Amino acid sequence: MLSLTIKEVSLALREGKISPIELCRKCLKRIKKTQHLNAYITVTEELALKQAEEAESRLLQGVYQGSPKGILDGIPFAVKDNFCTENIRTTCASRMLKDYLPPYNATVVQKLLDQGAVLVGKTNMDEFAMGSGSTDGVFGPVRNPWSYAAPYREQSGGADDDCDWVITGGSSGGSCAAVTSLTSFLALGSDTGGSTRNPGALCGAVALKPTYGLLSRHGLIPLVNSMDVPGIVTRSTSDAAIVLEVLQGRDLKDSTTVQSPTSHAGFSEDFDVHNLCVGIPKEYHAPGLSQETLAHWSRLADLLEGAGARVREVSLPHTQHSIVCYHVLCCAEVASNMARFDGLEYGHRSTEDSSTDAMYAASRHEGFNAVVRGRILSGNFFLLQQNYERYFLKAQQVRRLIAEDFEHVFSAGVDVLLTPSTLSDAASYSNFILEDNRTRSTQEDVFTQSANLAGLPAVSVPTALSSRGLPIGLQLIGPAFQDGMLLSVAHWIEQRVGFPSISNYEVPNK
Repeated sequence: MLSLTIKEVSLALREGKISPIELCRKCLKRIKKTQHLNAYITVTEELALKQAEEAESRLLQGVYQGSPKGILDGIPFAVKDNFCTENIRTTCASRMLKDYLPPYNATVVQKLLDQGAVLVGKTNMDEFAMGSGSTDGVFGPVRNPWSYAAPYREQSGGADDDCDWVITGGSSGGSCAAVTSLTSFLALGSDTGGSTRNPGALCGAVALKPTYGLLSRHGLIPLVNSMDVPGIVTRSTSDAAIVLEVLQGRDLKDSTTVQSPTSHAGFSEDFDVHNLCVGIPKEYHAPGLSQETLAHWSRLADLLEGAGARVREVSLPHTQHSIVCYHVLCCAEVASNMARFDGLEYGHRSTEDSSTDAMYAASRHEGFNAVVRGRILSGNFFLLQQNYERYFLKAQQVRRLIAEDFEHVFSAGVDVLLTPSTLSDAASYSNFILEDNRTRSTQEDVFTQSANLAGLPAVSVPTALSSRGLPIGLQLIGPAFQDGMLLSVAHWIEQRVGFPSISNYEVPNK
């Protein structure tokens, strides 16, 4: 039951083949069984069972009461711990917010609740979403469920020590681990430079970064306001399309949102790729790209071409500058956003009381980890009056050029871009932590962050298991507000690559 799609389990609930309470208990039991993954910071067991009881009452009566309910009624879901949840601890995996209880729900969370979805917990992450491994949070690293599945265990000799498990990617690693390990049917992540697609690729989940402005950011604790997008993590593209339909649309609490577009085709399970024009960016043959990922990239391009799609090489010349551009803009906005955490109104407050300035400094030093402090310092440096034009303004100008590269490619007849999602499959934890966070993020975001700079939709789709028995994902990038078309192409790919569910393999207790 836990491995079914949202559409399948929703039908089963309505036909009475399983009850929402039974389904909720199965997920909660699964969370306990897989707690070695450290995917959750907070498990909302009591609330989840209450919501499941309400969903069961509605389904038994056959009449919806109160707010309108939909296809997600009774479906368990999880939320990354940087989305506000009313009276439920929201920590951003940081000591700074370890006891913070928001007084409201993020808009995307509220929309799921309004559909009758059942919240089972808040998922683990890199502190304040600054990282690409989900290893830097104050609650400890997240483990990739595939570390304990048969393919990887057989290739690694069946070892079960702490140095053997592999990372989820980040920063939405907890959300992707939750969906992959079958503890929730969908999860919300956040995507600023690839933070949903990166772990989606490494965990074998479908991870959608919608067009900027299509989903509300209200209640998402900000990292980089001009790039942050709520991400959708599911086990299938059709599930992602269902969730997107629920979450998209204008929000008066977020001035950057737009009305759901009606001028483009929506998601289709019968999409025909014949005559679809697929672009292969030559700049994405990046240093460090594994031969195995390259081979799967080429294989999928051949598969599309064999089905009648037109596949051609394209150029995004300013891609070479995107990592530096992203780093400058990210740090600058981080410095601005993190200024609100001063130890006064909310968040951690130091016991230092010699002066107000000393209390500020001590609270921020104690509340933030080294990664967050480093980005704040870098951002403040870039924003100094004498540095503003040299760094921040120049980065904004380069960002415009990067966006124009995409515009030129799509206006020339390309419908969708096919690229890798990550350089390789998941790294072992012991190897991953050898490098500093900035180096790791630069390497891991090389294929994903340019879509955030340009505000375009992008989705990572699992396509194969590597020779190590770990997922490899490929990415599709499309024109703005063509999210439905993008998911349709992704669905076509999904149906033909036959990526195996982790439910085919045992995920034992640690």
